[in-house]
Amino acid sequence: MFLSYLVVVISANMMLIQSHDCNDYDRLASDQSLIDMMTHCLHTCIKPAASASGVTYVRWGKKACPKGVELVYTGQVGGNQYTYKGGGVTNLSLPNDPENGEPLSGTNDQIVGGQYELTSPNRPSGMKSTLTDNEVPCAVCYQRKRSTVLMIPGRKTCYKGWTFEYTGYIMSDHKDHSSKEYVCVDKDAEPVDDKNKNENGALFYGVKTNCGSLRCPPYKNAVTVHCVVCTK
Repeated sequence: MFLSYLVVVISANMMLIQSHDCNDYDRLASDQSLIDMMTHCLHTCIKPAASASGVTYVRWGKKACPKGVELVYTGQVGGNQYTYKGGGVTNLSLPNDPENGEPLSGTNDQIVGGQYELTSPNRPSGMKSTLTDNEVPCAVCYQRKRSTVLMIPGRKTCYKGWTFEYTGYIMSDHKDHSSKEYVCVDKDAEPVDDKNKNENGALFYGVKTNCGSLRCPPYKNAVTVHCVVCTK
């Protein structure tokens, strides 16, 4: 209410000043002080509305976001069939409520579901063996008041000054298949549902290090690769 009054008073004063020729109007010191005070208050008391800010990231292997982080949508992983040599190499987080397109007569059927391939030789020790041949879920998360999101391979914790979102393991398709991106799959990964069927698709294997061009130390040979997602 007070600020609205100030705006009216200042507007009235400015209109009064502008209605007189400068040579005919002689402002008193008290008039100028009042105007200066009101102008200062308008610049310091009225705070502009904060603009929406934040970052989004995909939490691979989970249906929900970490506590306190807004869920944009939940879905399942989609990608290119592991035997295909062309097409996309990135994984997609496909929402569970799609707005489906129209029929397409071509043969370029690239988008299939993602499945865990976590039999004993390919499973990080911290993950469930029951995930094998289950589809991979995902959650798109919105972290407010952040400007940057960073996935750090090879670590379980964030560096100083960064906020922890989740930790997991680096996964990708098998090296003998078509190339796929590396993603950070949550250490507590879960399936899309309880339907366990070996339908293949875009496959998720645990990966391990190979020393040589990769310097060991600091790395170790033939071990799983941790990862952590951090925001700032």
